[in-house]
Amino acid sequence: MAKLKIEDLKKIKEKVQSQTALREGGHRAKVTVHMGTCGIASGAREVLDALMREMEETGVSDVIVTTSGCMGLCSREPLVTVELAGKEPIKYEKMNENKMRQVFKRHVMEGEIQTPFVLAKGAEIVR
Repeated sequence: MAKLKIEDLKKIKEKVQSQTALREGGHRAKVTVHMGTCGIASGAREVLDALMREMEETGVSDVIVTTSGCMGLCSREPLVTVELAGKEPIKYEKMNENKMRQVFKRHVMEGEIQTPFVLAKGAEIVR
């Protein structure tokens, strides 16, 4: 393997910073990709990658992207939660790269819930 040069390290640093900036953007929306073991095995990593590519391609920086562990709904994985400011959270089930792109373009960007993919609306209430 070739030795890394200062220029190579700078390029790596810029790439990581740009990816991190996408995750730490503003607060218009928050998208959580559930990345428990079952989610990853079902394709959650590819879903997350598709989301990050869409954000990068569209230049969106006011959406926070997070990950979480297992929700306990293994048969519904991969799961994604979309929270728009002032709206109830929407949990999407059985996501894939194409569904994630559609949810990003239509729900996150335009506010149109993608009903065919919805598992639940609202937040969990602990009593």
